[in-house]
Amino acid sequence: MIPLLILGLLKQNPGSYGYELLALMEERHYKYIVNFTKGSFYYNLQQLEEKKYIKQVDQSENTRETNNYIITELGEKEFENLMLKYGSKTDYINLTFYAAMLFANEYNSDDLKKLIETQIEQTKKKVTALEQSLKNDEIRNTYLGKMLENSLSHHLVNVKWFEELLKDIR
Repeated sequence: MIPLLILGLLKQNPGSYGYELLALMEERHYKYIVNFTKGSFYYNLQQLEEKKYIKQVDQSENTRETNNYIITELGEKEFENLMLKYGSKTDYINLTFYAAMLFANEYNSDDLKKLIETQIEQTKKKVTALEQSLKNDEIRNTYLGKMLENSLSHHLVNVKWFEELLKDIR
């Protein structure tokens, strides 16, 4: 899915360099949509270039050397293919925490409480970050904003569920 993000960002921001694209992904909280690391991002960027979906361009206004990219005609076709591929999927929402919960009865209850408290703390941080992003009208009034609102509602439901699990253990 990372190639879709890179190609889509290059359609929105032609001539961007790698770090700019990565910063946009982080700034826009794409990590709540797609799991990526700096390494996986740059690997996918390199793969897209090798497959000729993107190409480097000269940016004369840049004072330092950067690898600036644009999407190619072949890349436009790949973008369309990826949109169809991912846009028509209906995957299950899953958290690694769900797998751990399958065996909660086999785990020490005090340690389980700590795990759940950690989930509450981390999820509340995500809620705060999403709420901050949604204060920005430029984000809130886009499809990204709608996705972040959806992600926010899932996280709020999870916080409630985690708190109920904690209450059940006590």
